[in-house]
Amino acid sequence: MKCPQCQHENPTQAKFCLQCGTRFALSCTKYRTELPASAKFCLECGAPVIFQAAEGRFTSPETYTPKHLAEKILTSKSALEGE
Repeated sequence: MKCPQCQHENPTQAKFCLQCGTRFALSCTKYRTELPASAKFCLECGAPVIFQAAEGRFTSPETYTPKHLAEKILTSKSALEGE
């Protein structure tokens, strides 16, 4: 199994990349339900599953920061620059 983060080749039973520590997961495209490694379809809705690196410490802040909070941070940027 090739790590999508660092491209390191890992054993098929690996849950984490041996090189960078990225967690491997299968997930439902509709419900984002984490599924067993052998699953080809979602347990909840029957949709085909995709392989993706699970979100972790390398996830971009844009993916989890609420829009209203990001806007507040950006508008108060000048006040923070002096600190």
